[in-house]
Parts: sequence; structure tokens; C-alpha cells
Amino acid sequence: MPRRSATMLAATLMLIALLCASVLMKVPYTEMSPGPTYNTLGVQDGGGQPVIDITGHQTYPVSGHLNMTTVQVTGAKYQPSLVSVVVGWLRDDVLVVPHENVYPEGQTDQQAQQQNAEEFASSEDSAKTAALTQLGIPVGTEVVVSSVVAGGPSEGKLHAGDQIVAVNGTPITSQAQVAQQVTKHKPGETVEFTVLPHGKDSVTPNPADEKKVAVTTAKAADDTGRAIVGIGPGVTHTYPFKIDIGLQDVGGPSAGLMFSLGIIDKLTPTDLTGGKFVAGTGTISDDGKVGPIGGISMKLIAARDKGAEYFFTPADNCAEAAGNTPSGLRLIKVNTLADALKALDGVRSGQTAALPSCSK
Repeated sequence: MPRRSATMLAATLMLIALLCASVLMKVPYTEMSPGPTYNTLGVQDGGGQPVIDITGHQTYPVSGHLNMTTVQVTGAKYQPSLVSVVVGWLRDDVLVVPHENVYPEGQTDQQAQQQNAEEFASSEDSAKTAALTQLGIPVGTEVVVSSVVAGGPSEGKLHAGDQIVAVNGTPITSQAQVAQQVTKHKPGETVEFTVLPHGKDSVTPNPADEKKVAVTTAKAADDTGRAIVGIGPGVTHTYPFKIDIGLQDVGGPSAGLMFSLGIIDKLTPTDLTGGKFVAGTGTISDDGKVGPIGGISMKLIAARDKGAEYFFTPADNCAEAAGNTPSGLRLIKVNTLADALKALDGVRSGQTAALPSCSK
């Protein structure tokens, strides 16, 4: 074989080998893409149940959209090929990030789902609290299971959102009391929790809904030798009427702002959107501060694809969002729940020129 032909053949075979390797080679990245959006003023997909259901207080007709947005994320075990990652980098509707940015080292899908569920439950609570506080409606407090340590003594027995009514028969009114009751025991001994499971009515609780859960204590990893049960107690709020937020297979804290707006819209006679299509994202604190979220560029695409004209954007996400705004979508910068309500006044009236925008 002539030398030139042999060289070309060798180069071709090497190129084929490199292409095959790039297809087979797995790399530690995670892919994000636009997820579903849900109108907080509407009903859940596949049924007639409202996304936000309020009972025990007067509600008012609503119109238009206040859509929360989501991001779809590949699983903890999934590792894309090098080719898939390169293609993702070239696409506008896929975001490729290092795997550890989404899943801390060693975190499983189950642990990630549990964390997302806990964050979602906390977000619901803060959304209700911020909304009612904005309206001047009193809010109470109760002690709950805030988190459950994976592999700990309480895993599968206690769950995030369970209200802790009593420990060893002692009524619980503060977080500190939970630790005090547990540490009265030695590792290996049993502690009895009386809980009202998450989702049960805590406004007018039914004693029949309460259940007793026995947890065998373990020894703390530090040098104290104290007993632990592997939970993080927290404080959640009670409300003078029932507010149910029902969405399946949605997690994380980023819907807080839009839930608050949906609650306020239903509890006030003013039709906040005036029939317009508004979407948005952002965490919410109990006092109404709006915080940043991840995957903003994917949420913008999801919102515009659904038909949104306006998008409430956390101030700390503005620079990234401004560089990735789909055509036809107006970004509105918000720092607080009050900012968003003021912006809705402008959207409803058509006076949008002065609304704060995002810039790069």
C-alpha cells in the first residue's frame, strides 16, 4: 500500500476510534432542560383539584395566569456521554452543569428527592406565611420535623412536615424541648413521639389523626455520647383557615413567590392579573423577601413556550436572565412580595413602561 494511502487509512481509523470513544465516554455532568409550568390560579393536571385550595375563608374569582416554573434535571446516576455534553453546550434549551453542582458527592436519587420534598414543604409554609402577613392576617407557630437524616434512626418513621405534638408524653411547644426530651435517654433506648402526620389538618386537629412512633436512639458522632434520633426539628406556622397547595412530583423552594401571589389573588377582591399571563420564580421568606434560584434560563424558556408575556425575576438572577431572555417575554425585577404586587398593578392596568427591568 502506498505510504500516502496508509497514512490516510490510519488517520481515518484513528478518527473513527476517537468518535466511538467520545460516544462511549461518560463525563460527570448533569443536564437541565425546561420543565412543566403550573398556573397557581388553576387546577392540577389530570383532575379538577385546584393547585391552591382555600377553605374556611372567603375567596374571590380569579383570571389569567400566575405560573410557577420548573426545571427538569437528569438523575443522580445518569452520566451523559461526551458527545451529549458538547451537543448540550451548543443548544439553547439545555443547560449542562458539573454533576456536583446539583448532586453533592454520594447523594442518591432518593436522598435528592427527599431534600427537594423538604424544601418544597418549607417553601409552601413560607409562601402562606408571607401572603397572610402581607394581608394582615395573624399567623401562629408549631414544632415540626424539619428534616430526617438519611440512614438515621428516624428514617421511614418520621417525615418532614410531621407536627411533633409530644415526646415521651410531654407536650412540645418549642424546638429546644425536642432535644431535651431525647437526650434524657441513653443511646439504644426508645423515645416515643406523638405526631400529627404532614398533610393532616393542624388548624382544627382531630386526635384520631395523631399517631405514636417509637424510635430507638443512636449515639451521636461527636464525643458527647448523647442520644440522637436523626431529625432536625423546626418551626412551622399555623393559619386561621386551611390553605392546601397540591402538586405532584414537584420539589425545591423556587415556587414560593408565585404561591404567595396565588394565595393573595384568591383572598382579595382585586383580580391581580387582569387576565394577563404572568409567570415567575423565586424563593420567599416569611417576611416576603424574594431569593434567587437555579436554572433561570430554562425557566424562561418554559414560561415563554407556555405563553407567558411577563416574568417575575429575582433581583439576584437578573443579570443571567437578561442574557437569556426569549423573544416576547418581559422580565420584571422583584426584591420582595410587595414589589411583585406593585408590578401586577402595572400589568393589570397596562402601565408597564416604568416597571423595573433586568439588565446584564
